[in-house]
Amino acid sequence: MPSFLLHLLFLTILVSPSAVAQTDGTIDVNASLTATDNATPWLSPLGHFAFGFRQLEKSDLFLLSIWYHKIPDKTIVWYANGDNPAPGGSKVQLTADRGLVLTDPQGKVTLISNPILASVVYGKMMDNGNFVLANPNSETLWESYNHATDTILPSQTLGVGRPVLSSRLRENNFSRGRFQLNLVENGNLELVTVNLPGSHQNEPYFSDGMKSDSNSATYQLAFNRSAYYMYISGNNNQKFVLSQGELNLSSGLDFYHRATLNFDGVFTHYRHPKTTMGNESWSPLWSIPENICVQRSVSAGSGVCGYNRICRLGIDRRPVCECPRPFSLRDPDDDYRGCIPDFIQSCDEGQEPAENLYDIDTVTDINWPTSDYDMLQPYDDDQCKESCLHDCMCAVAIWGGDMCWKKKLPLSNGRVDNSSSSNGKAFIKRKKGNSSPSRKNQDTLIILVSVFLSSSVFINFVLLGVICLGFMLVYNSKLTRNRKGESGLERNLRCFTYKELLHATNGFKEELGRGSFGIVYKGVVEVGSSSPVAVKKLDRIQDGDNEFKTEVNVIGQTHHKNLVRLLGFCDEGIHRMLVYEFMSNGSLAGFLFGELKLSWDQRTQIAIEIARGLFYLHDECSNQIIHCDVKPQNILLDDYYNARISDFGLAKLLRMDQSETHTAIRGTKGYVAPEWFRNMPITVKADVYSFGVLLLEIICSRRNVDMEIGDDKAILTYWAYDCYLEGTIDALVEDDMDAISDQKKLQRFLMVAIWCIQEDPYLRPTMKKVLLMLEGIVEVTAPPSPSPFSTIRRN
Repeated sequence: MPSFLLHLLFLTILVSPSAVAQTDGTIDVNASLTATDNATPWLSPLGHFAFGFRQLEKSDLFLLSIWYHKIPDKTIVWYANGDNPAPGGSKVQLTADRGLVLTDPQGKVTLISNPILASVVYGKMMDNGNFVLANPNSETLWESYNHATDTILPSQTLGVGRPVLSSRLRENNFSRGRFQLNLVENGNLELVTVNLPGSHQNEPYFSDGMKSDSNSATYQLAFNRSAYYMYISGNNNQKFVLSQGELNLSSGLDFYHRATLNFDGVFTHYRHPKTTMGNESWSPLWSIPENICVQRSVSAGSGVCGYNRICRLGIDRRPVCECPRPFSLRDPDDDYRGCIPDFIQSCDEGQEPAENLYDIDTVTDINWPTSDYDMLQPYDDDQCKESCLHDCMCAVAIWGGDMCWKKKLPLSNGRVDNSSSSNGKAFIKRKKGNSSPSRKNQDTLIILVSVFLSSSVFINFVLLGVICLGFMLVYNSKLTRNRKGESGLERNLRCFTYKELLHATNGFKEELGRGSFGIVYKGVVEVGSSSPVAVKKLDRIQDGDNEFKTEVNVIGQTHHKNLVRLLGFCDEGIHRMLVYEFMSNGSLAGFLFGELKLSWDQRTQIAIEIARGLFYLHDECSNQIIHCDVKPQNILLDDYYNARISDFGLAKLLRMDQSETHTAIRGTKGYVAPEWFRNMPITVKADVYSFGVLLLEIICSRRNVDMEIGDDKAILTYWAYDCYLEGTIDALVEDDMDAISDQKKLQRFLMVAIWCIQEDPYLRPTMKKVLLMLEGIVEVTAPPSPSPFSTIRRN
């Protein structure tokens, strides 16, 4: 028994330092944390807050941050490296001479608590959310409270000077955002937009305007800890209250409080129950501005939602941003980069009447108040509409009363304003022939819902009856057409019988190739005259007639010069086949990896044509198509060596157990994007990755993986990046003098390829941007390492 007690005492002595550090929040000098998915953070004494690394959503990067530790969503309230998240394996260490030091796996050092002017003896995570560094006299040398990011906490005070708060770029992107909260010298609290990537601040879109004009550097923004309200303190104990706080002071003890400048520009005071029993979340108590969409217009910058967008207020008093017809998102992966028109407006339209070129859409209750270039008065609505139609510089005209304001592109500060006159109208010009059936259907539905909500009960019943009758008529019409065998599938494509294709291929005698979906045979069919075709026998597709016909119909509706055209299909019993136009020069693989080689100019042109085809599949089809198997074998060349993408749209037909790499992964080894292996959503960025690998093969005329070449060159994606870093890109093309002499294009294509093969899909460009970069229209910036988190050594 004594020996047991002695042993227990020995263990207590060993663990006591860490236990003390954990219970009172104190962190000793030389203590460190490593960025891993299961790292234990430094906790405050009561465990309310934690300091450490948080892994970013859908990424292998980590954010050094402080967060609420006891609530399920672990809300982040402070962060140090938002613009440069740390790769896995990075370490933060508390040092005596430099404070908090962040070091990445490559040895790059970032000073988090710079500057430190005295010796640090300890750090401490406080229960108020503040992380402090102290000297031997326990005096604070540095604290996170003085370096606020997008959130202010109870007991925190911020003064005049640098931006009080700066928003993050997106909800899950902690880079510097477009909005700042400033406390200016006269004591006014202002919200401003920033023109990224610079730091220029536009005029405020919100100012509280409660203080006098006298300047004073003593104003402070404070968050009261006892009553949980925000106020601005001034001279002579002045207090200008901003937020309401807790009406019942005792209930405030049961809630966490924070005030955050959200990524969409709304500054909001939130609270969250400390004891969570279910799906409790942060609830807003107060926010400014009251309606950000109709707040003061800013003469410079893009406004809240970006250029050419419309802002409307959501039920949570946060902005909802939309593209008006006929505009579409500039970047589908970035919802706040604005909208672009679906046509290029020009004054060089020849002698064609404007009525033949444009239509005018009429919408009420929207406006872009800062984009005027002309105002006409007195004008009625018809005159205003006609004036914009015949003015080649006019994109939108706003009419109200007897005034007509004509607007130019880009449009800024767009908003829905239901408080405007009911007679106000917006006339939006659009090029004829740009509207898709799906968009028309959507617009029709919006109109019907709007009419339904604004009509009387009697009219609503009548309207509902008419709508139901219309649906019945449409349904019966479709049913009748299907019974007669006149489906949309059969109207777009020719339906072949098995016997016809058996005869056309001479009993499936001449094999052209084999792929993920089966064998391809050469045949001849009668389409006006005898035409060679490629017949693909699908022997690995999923069961179900509906899936097959749906996907084939989608493929049949694609029309692009860089896609292999689908001519017909066979769906007879167990036989399912696709009939394509015949490509006389076979696949690109034969010219990249075989004895016959293509010239540098041919290869670069083929790369651009493939990018055009993928851009069409991703962005210009009525139904977005993700190829899932981009590789040289699926790029065919016609009589003139033009690139044609094949096998697009077939991924949904492939059984999950028939992939070439791994169960539930579609694609070919060497071209498969990393997200397939990480249980991440598969988007068009998977095709971008595969295209990047293919682009490297096109540049170098070799396979991505060739173990016979040598260890340092075996994997092309690694070797290509090493050559780029070392400035030896000529080695990639060896004796190809045409490529070597075209250094500018060679480097541009190589940099684009490296951007495409980034392990993080969010870093990869869209195919639209890829195309613009390859064509030299958009500048290509220096790419980062494509696989900074890989454990594979390349030296």
